[in-house]
Order: sequence, then C-alpha cells, then structure tokens
Amino acid sequence: MIDQGVVKREDLFIVSKLWCTFHLPSLVKGGCEKTLRDLKLDYVDLYLMHFPMGTKPGDDIFPLDEHNQVISDGSNFLDTWEAMEELVDAGLVKAIGISNFNKDQIEALLNKPGLKYKPVNNQIECHPYLTQVKLINYCHSKGISVTAYSPLGSPDRPWASSDEPSLLEDPKIKAIADKYNKSPAQVLMRFHTQRNVIVIAKSVTPHRVKENFQLFDFELSEEDMETMLSLNKNWRGFPMPWASKHKDFPLNTEY
Repeated sequence: MIDQGVVKREDLFIVSKLWCTFHLPSLVKGGCEKTLRDLKLDYVDLYLMHFPMGTKPGDDIFPLDEHNQVISDGSNFLDTWEAMEELVDAGLVKAIGISNFNKDQIEALLNKPGLKYKPVNNQIECHPYLTQVKLINYCHSKGISVTAYSPLGSPDRPWASSDEPSLLEDPKIKAIADKYNKSPAQVLMRFHTQRNVIVIAKSVTPHRVKENFQLFDFELSEEDMETMLSLNKNWRGFPMPWASKHKDFPLNTEY
C-alpha cells in the first residue's frame, strides 16, 4: 500500500509488541528488528512490552514446563525497559509503552532510577464486564494513555466456553444499541472513547471494519454509561492461567 502510493507511511500509526521470549536485554533489539523486517518497515510508531513477564528464549513462543506454566527467563522488566529505551534512541521506534501491567508494576517503572522515557501507553483488556476503573484512572493521572483490547469480549477466542457471559448478547447492551440505532459492537466501542480510552477491535470483515469507525456520530448518555459500568464483574477473557506462577504475573493485585 505504501509502495503503491495509496497511503504515506507518516499517515499511518503502527503499533507492535516485544514478545516475552525477547525480554533479556541482549535480545530486545533483535526482537524489534525481526518485527520491522516482517512488517517491511524502518520504524514503528509505538512499541509495547507485551507482558511484564519474560520467558525462556528460543523458537518456542510458549515455553511451558510439566505443569503447563511458562518457563521464566529470570529477567526483570526494568532491565527490559532500559533496552527498549535504546530502541527509541536508535530510531527503530518512535515511542515505547507497556501492556498487561498492573499499578505496582507501572509504579516500579516510573520510579526506576535513571528512567529515560516513561511509558506512553498501557494496553489492557477492558470492556463492561472488566471496567478497569481504578487502573485507568491511575494511568491517566500519570499521563499514560490507555488502550482497551478485547472490547467485545473476544467471543472467537479458541478457549471460549459456551457458558461464558456474552457482551454482544447482553440484554442491557442490546437495549442501548437499539436506542441509538447502532450495533452492540459500536456501543461497546463508543463506551471506551467516552472514557478517553483508545479502543482496538479485530475484524477481517470489510463491513464490520467500516462499522468500527462509525463511532463519532452519536454519544452515549451519562445514564447509559453508568448502566454499562454497572455490568462490571471483573470477568476476563484472558486470565493468563499459563503464567499464574510467574514472579511477574500481573493479575494478583486489585488493579
């Protein structure tokens, strides 16, 4: 698309992530360069640490032990961050951020001696069943923007079970969608933009991709926002059971 002149590189904002098997500081640059080669780019606009947890390097992207727990590489995410700061200085990335970090981990990063670049963004699972009010407020208070992944609850997850709650089928969500003559998905995404939260939804269906952009010609009332916030049950589509024993597992704290 860029080569064909359909779009200019500077008009795109491209985000990628450092995977857990590249957390050792000596591997960070190579991990980023592999991403750039795969994407055929000279730089990305934002590069996130995918998880605060480093795992054993190698070709296996999910190195598991006999208990189906990820094998740690013994790294510290503060050291990984330092190596990511060098990517900014090298011009490989424009900005750096984090994903799936809790408040204590963010605090540790912000208080790191010699911190050169603070994280500009924290990408977290967020939707009306997991409203993340405290974590979002904390991030915003520190000048860190928040991106919501899985805004529709990721119903197509391979491990989803039939008895899970469904955001897209929730009667209260559907009633709000009907009121505005919008789809439940559009209402679920608008919920985030009104909280000053960036929202990303995955779709390969052209009409849905288009629909996902049509969020700015309506506004949810305060009452409807409160209704959606009241649906919180701290339910996660991505509870990360495979990492629950890792020293840097982020989901053991309140937020």
